Amino acid sequence: LNVTEEKFVLDTLAGCIEYKSLLDVIVNAFFVRDGRYCLISERNFYKALQVSKCCYSRSPGFASRIVKSLDAAKMQKFLRFFFNALYLNTWIKDEWSRFYDSLYVKENWIDPLLRWQPKVQQLIEQLTDKLNNCTTTVKTSAVTQPKEFNLTAPKPRAIPVPLPIPVLGKRLPVPPSTYKPPKETKQLEEIKIKNRRKAEVNQVSYLCDKFFLNSLLVQGTFLTGRDIVFFLPQYLEVVWELVLRQYFEELQIDNIPIKLNAAAILREGALYQRKMEQELKRIENLLRGAGDPSEFLEWQKQMRGKDLEEQLAETECRRLQGKLSREEAVLAHQNVTQENKKKADLMREEKAELMHQYAQKRLQEQQEMRELVEQVVEGHKNAKQAKIKLQKYKQQIVQEVSEENRELLRQALEEEEEKLRKRYELIQQIRAIESLPSLRHKFVDLTETGGHGLICEMSVVELRERLALLREAQKAAEEEKRDQIIHEKRAKEQLLLDTLDQISLFRAELGRAAALKQEEKKRKSQSGERPVKDERILNLQKKIVEKTMERKKQAELL
Repeated sequence: LNVTEEKFVLDTLAGCIEYKSLLDVIVNAFFVRDGRYCLISERNFYKALQVSKCCYSRSPGFASRIVKSLDAAKMQKFLRFFFNALYLNTWIKDEWSRFYDSLYVKENWIDPLLRWQPKVQQLIEQLTDKLNNCTTTVKTSAVTQPKEFNLTAPKPRAIPVPLPIPVLGKRLPVPPSTYKPPKETKQLEEIKIKNRRKAEVNQVSYLCDKFFLNSLLVQGTFLTGRDIVFFLPQYLEVVWELVLRQYFEELQIDNIPIKLNAAAILREGALYQRKMEQELKRIENLLRGAGDPSEFLEWQKQMRGKDLEEQLAETECRRLQGKLSREEAVLAHQNVTQENKKKADLMREEKAELMHQYAQKRLQEQQEMRELVEQVVEGHKNAKQAKIKLQKYKQQIVQEVSEENRELLRQALEEEEEKLRKRYELIQQIRAIESLPSLRHKFVDLTETGGHGLICEMSVVELRERLALLREAQKAAEEEKRDQIIHEKRAKEQLLLDTLDQISLFRAELGRAAALKQEEKKRKSQSGERPVKDERILNLQKKIVEKTMERKKQAELL
């Protein structure tokens, strides 16, 4: 390629990438209207064709060679669709105006395309002539007549003796260290989490103490108890905001972003809003003198702990019962194995006896087969004479049938000649009727009505004007609806952003509270005493040991 042709190729590629949205509008409409039978894989071909026609003025010779080397039928159909003046001035202009300014679209794209329309029309005519002049050749070949293979019948195959099934050795179990992480990594992670929680607690307590001292000191003097009660709601609200903001800034790096849909965001925002209202209501009730439910909660927690211990004991009992059942099942399996061995010995003896009987029966059948073959050979000798007599009788029948066929064939030929003569006369009559002159052109005035006498009767021109007015009204309604949808969408997005900010604050605070609660639970679990085992558990453990010893003894005997 020379410099001009290379620049043409680069401009075409850059146009396909830059104006992809505009090209998609034309190509999608073409596939819906005129290109229903075109391949979807040719979309990029039509996009490049649009851009190459726009760059035609820079390198006309090279562009013409590219266009003429492509498929003539596809080129003709697409150029007629793309350079249609009605389409360019109506819906193509409106669709492109959604991406760019309407004045810019008209001056830079619509007007140049309309100016190039005569040249494109000449190219379409050339493609039409090329399609009309091309001829297709149909290759004919002789039909292959299948022939039957002369194959010999295969002999019956003997049943092969089955191979013995190999016995594989028992595999070694997978070591438990394969699926467990090293202890050093776990210890370092626990130390890291513990130090981080301690730093968070110290930071939060420092902020609370600092704000409390600054709020209670007024010109070097402390406030009274009544003033403290009055300023307590404002103090709690400000402390809550400061703690949440500080904690969220520290944990912002560790928060993993999770993409939520609109319904999930609104649902979670409503949940946190209800929790905040409940907390404020609880604080108001405390300020009014309501009782603290901490004692009841502590009692409830102790009772739940007892219930949990009972559930754990019950679970351990069920586990030991399952282990005991397994030992009993192993013993039962060993007993069944011994019985199966005895049955197998009996079956082997019966099988040997049956094989002996089968061999005797087989010898008897072979003897009977030899006698039958001798009888068949004698019968073949007598069948040759009967075959000669039958052949003579068939020849006589064939001669009689051939004479009857000749007579029937002569009658069929006479009937066919009579049908052809009548058909020829009918064709002559039809041609005489078609040769008469007739009026083929009918002149229609689109401004006149049909004359049927109806009140709502109108001409074609009036109908077109009314349809154009209806389209304009429909288009205006669509634009208004589109603006309304965009406004509602923006308002909804702003609401979702605000809700997301609130959710992030609440999540950070709940994470901190959960971490503190977990550490407190660990301390209590470490300081508490281990529960005494239940008597049922001890009895089940003794039974399991006894069954295990019995199973091992029986295995040694086997």
